[in-house]
Amino acid sequence: MADKEKLRIDKYLWSIRIFKTRSLATEACKAGRIKLNGQNIKPSYPVKIGETYAVQKGAERRVIKVIGLLERRVDAKTAVQFYEDHTPLEETYAYKSVFLQPVLQRDRGAGRPTKRDRREIEDLQNEWWESLEDD
Repeated sequence: MADKEKLRIDKYLWSIRIFKTRSLATEACKAGRIKLNGQNIKPSYPVKIGETYAVQKGAERRVIKVIGLLERRVDAKTAVQFYEDHTPLEETYAYKSVFLQPVLQRDRGAGRPTKRDRREIEDLQNEWWESLEDD
């Protein structure tokens, strides 16, 4: 694709597989979840090589830099060649840690946790978070 041709941001985000459908990418732009230099952009905004976009998709936040234009949706291995992921490691770990956090379960019929139980639960959670920070 030639550099002088225009490519919409919603189509670009769909083609590099940030969003599953183009309509989801369009809705994200309209809702203000796609930003360029802290400013919301419209779905029809033309993508330029070298620009960096902040994309929020649910709890996940990503910062991507455009290194190539891609008009058609391709496989994931090819799509990665058209952008650089500049997401800070803290953001990546914060998003992934939501899924890695252990699920605490109580025996059925045990009732509400007592004050002592709550303290023990908090201590366990704090130990778990500290072990993640040490890695």
